[in-house]
Amino acid sequence: MAGCLTRLDRERGDTGNCLTEWLSIGLETHTLNRMVERNLDLVFHALADPTRRAILDHLREGEASVSHLSAPFPLSFAAVSKHLGVLERAGLVTREPRGRERMCRINPGAFDDARAWLEIHERFWSDRLNALDRLVGSGTGSKNR
Repeated sequence: MAGCLTRLDRERGDTGNCLTEWLSIGLETHTLNRMVERNLDLVFHALADPTRRAILDHLREGEASVSHLSAPFPLSFAAVSKHLGVLERAGLVTREPRGRERMCRINPGAFDDARAWLEIHERFWSDRLNALDRLVGSGTGSKNR
């Protein structure tokens, strides 16, 4: 049974029933460079606000002016512009002047790093939950004998 214990278990003096092996972290080893990590922080920060998510939902239909985007919100033009600045810094939206208006469009490529990060963690948690399901289904570790 000692063969299924992790190094941490052995250091703690744990002689448990190998549950830690079934639930051990199997997360793929990924080294994210600081630029990608910073980008993830900016993207998730931008997506954390419901107003910014609503703006992105609106932009999925196509480009729009800042004044058009601000119309459905009970916010000032300046407040919506600040929200757009957060989305722009995260790379989710681009703004370009067109005459007197500033036109905004969504940048779908900016979601790639976040999507990859989420897929890695989705696989990790699916694997862990499947392992737990197998453990519970097999009766291993059950004290009712």
